Amino acid sequence: MAQRPMRWKAVISRWTLLPAVACAAVLMLGAPAPVWAQAASPHYDVLIRHGKLLDGTGNPWRYADVAFRGDRIVEVGQIPAGAQATTMVEASGKYVSPGFIDTHSHAAPGIQTQELAAALPILFQGITTVVINPDGGGPADLRPQIADIERQVPGVNVVLQIGHNAVRRAVMGMANRRPTREEQQRMEALVREAMQLGAGGLSSGPFYVPGKYSDTQEIVGLAKVAAGFPGSWYTSHIRDESSYDVGLLAAVDEVIQISRAAGIPAIVDHVKALGPAVWGQSREVIRRIEAARAQGLEVWADQYPYEASGSDLQSSLVPGWAQEGGTQALARRLEDAAQRAQIRKEMAENLVRRAGAGAIMVSRYAPDPSLEGKRLDAIARQRSQEPLDVAIEMLINGGASIVSFNMEEQDVEAFMRQPWTMTCTDGALVKLGEGAEHPRAYGAFPRKIRHYVLERHVLTLEQAIHSMTGLAAAVFRLEDRGEIRAGAMADVVVFDPSTLADVATYQKPHAYSKGMDYVFVNGQAAIAAGKIVPARHGRVLRRRR
Repeated sequence: MAQRPMRWKAVISRWTLLPAVACAAVLMLGAPAPVWAQAASPHYDVLIRHGKLLDGTGNPWRYADVAFRGDRIVEVGQIPAGAQATTMVEASGKYVSPGFIDTHSHAAPGIQTQELAAALPILFQGITTVVINPDGGGPADLRPQIADIERQVPGVNVVLQIGHNAVRRAVMGMANRRPTREEQQRMEALVREAMQLGAGGLSSGPFYVPGKYSDTQEIVGLAKVAAGFPGSWYTSHIRDESSYDVGLLAAVDEVIQISRAAGIPAIVDHVKALGPAVWGQSREVIRRIEAARAQGLEVWADQYPYEASGSDLQSSLVPGWAQEGGTQALARRLEDAAQRAQIRKEMAENLVRRAGAGAIMVSRYAPDPSLEGKRLDAIARQRSQEPLDVAIEMLINGGASIVSFNMEEQDVEAFMRQPWTMTCTDGALVKLGEGAEHPRAYGAFPRKIRHYVLERHVLTLEQAIHSMTGLAAAVFRLEDRGEIRAGAMADVVVFDPSTLADVATYQKPHAYSKGMDYVFVNGQAAIAAGKIVPARHGRVLRRRR
C-alpha cells in the first residue's frame, strides 16, 4: 500500500511537466509543432459546420459538425475552429441527416442505362440508396443486371432482390398451376444462385401474374432458401390489398405465415387499404402486425405518402384466369364474345373495388399518348363509350399504366404512425416528361416531410427521418448506413426545411423536388449548393456472404 501514493505522485508530476515542455518546444526557433499540437487543426475531405443533426436513430436533433475522409464519416460533434477541409459546407439553419433509403424502387430498368444512371429524380429527393426488383420482379438471373449497373456507375447505391415472379416465369412461364417438385427445386436453385451473387432477399408479388397462380407453400419454399443466408429478408406486394380474392387481412396473414414458416424477416410492401370495401381496415392490419411482432416475428411495412396507387390496367381490372399466357393471350380472349362477356363482368366488379372509373387516371398509353393524364370516365364521355369498353380496347392494344385514387387519408396516416413503417417511393425512373408518371417518383420523401411533418404534424421530423434512414438500414441489414456516426458510410444530406418541397403533382408529375442543398453518396458530392454534380459515385451493395 505504501507504493500506491508514490505511483500516483509520479503520474501527476509527468502531467504537471507537460505545459512547460510544450512551451519550451514552441519557443525553439524552427522546431516543428509536436504531433499532439498538430492534431488541433485536422484536415478533412468534407466538413459540414453548424447544422442541426438528425442522426437517423430517432433521437432529437442536436447541433453538431460532421466530417468525412474518403467514403467514411470520421468525426461528429464540436470540431475545432481551426479544422480545414477540401469542401466546407455551412449548414446553419439547416438539417443534416443520413441519406434516405428507398426500400421499394422500380428504378432498375432506368438506372441500367447511360441516360438515366445519374438517377436525378431520386437524388433530388435526398435518396442515396434504392432497393430494386420489388413485387417479385426483375430478372431471374441477376448477373447481367449487376453488370449493367456497375458499368454505368449509378448515381445512387443499389441493393438487389431476387423476384419470385421472375424465377417462376423463367421455370414455368405463365402457367396457372402449382409447380411440380422438379420445378420447385429449379426455382429454389435460381433463388440460391441470386443470393450467392449478393442479393439481399426475396421479393414477391402474388397480386401479379404469374405469382398470382402460386400458393403460400411455394413461396415458403423459396423464402427458406433466402433465409439460409445471414441478413436476408422477404418483401411482398401482398396477394390482395383490397377485396379481390382473399382480401386484405388474409393477405397480410399470409406474409406473417411465410415469415414464421421460413424464419425470415418480412416486409408488407407499400402497405395500404385499397378501395371503399376495405377503408378503415388499417386498424386491424396494425393489430395483426403488432400481434405477430409480440410473438417474436420480424414483420415490417413500408409506405409511400400518397392517397393514390400506381399499377397497370391489366393487373388492376382483369381477373387472374384471363391473364394466363400473357398479354397476347388476354387479347385473344377479349376478341372471343363469350369470354369477353365474362371478363367484362369481372372487370366491372374490380372497377368498383378501385372506386370507379373516375378514380382511374391513365398514366401511360403508347398507342395514344394524348390520353395520358386523363381519367377513364372522362375518356369514355369523350368517345361516347362505356368506361369498361374503353378499358377493354386499351387492353387489346397492349394495355396501359394507371394511377388509381383509392385510399383514405385516415388509413394512410394510421399506417404512417407505426414505428415499424419505413418510407418508399414505389417509383419508376423514366425520361423527364415521359408519360403521366405517378408523382411519387419525384417527390415521395420530401412530401412526407413537408405534408405529414411540417404541415399536418402526423409525425415528428425525427420520426420521419428515422423511417427513411436508420430503420430502413436496420431492417435491410445495410451495415454502416442509415446513421450519422464516426465510422459510418458518408451518405449524408443537408436540407433547408423552409424550402424543402415536392413539386411533382398528378397533373404535372415531372418536376424535381426542391430543398436538398447537398447530397453526398459514399463521401462524394452528388448535389452541391442545390445543383447536380456530373460525377457518379453509387455502388451495388451486395449482401455480405
